Amino acid sequence: MTYSDTIDFLYGIRLFGQKLGLETMQYLLRLMGDPQNSLRFIHIAGTNGKGSVAAMLHAALSTAGYRTGLYTSPHLVSFCERFQIASQPIAEANVIRLVEEIKPLLEQVGAHPEFHAPTFFEAITAIALQYFREQKVDIVVWETGLGGRLDATNVVTPLVSVLTNIAFDHTQYLGETLSQIATEKCGIIKQGVPVVTACAAPEALAVIRKTA
Repeated sequence: MTYSDTIDFLYGIRLFGQKLGLETMQYLLRLMGDPQNSLRFIHIAGTNGKGSVAAMLHAALSTAGYRTGLYTSPHLVSFCERFQIASQPIAEANVIRLVEEIKPLLEQVGAHPEFHAPTFFEAITAIALQYFREQKVDIVVWETGLGGRLDATNVVTPLVSVLTNIAFDHTQYLGETLSQIATEKCGIIKQGVPVVTACAAPEALAVIRKTA
């Protein structure tokens, strides 16, 4: 495939839409040898500011000498911006190669009676994990796509979880109250893992405190 063909293939997966849940993602990663288990993460969720916090953390860690991966979405200009190491986007050749490698696994998962066909975001999240494992990064700054609890990125146990602010967003998926939305985003909080937040909304902050 050419790079253009590769991107067309990935965007074609978008036709499957948004499917929240971790079972399909976990099965896909098992087929890949669970690349997430070889990596360390800072996991970021929230309504606004995720990208800015991720960019600042990536810059700080890179400047401090860590080989730092960055996974964010969406991109501004080039699809390659979604996967960066030390501020350098992934090469187009690597995107082609990784998609060609994962394509048979996507088909295998989609054919399994217990799982749905992987979505666009699940596919590129799996590609990100494989890329960062190959590149032997020291730490990955890992931004959620939507929510937290059932987001495809929530297959990792991070060094620290970060919640930016919490406001009304994606209410059709996350709930119609701040408490419900906060509960979904708090899904990235893990047992024994520190959590940092800039959330000021009392209703949402109460959920964060209770969850922690």
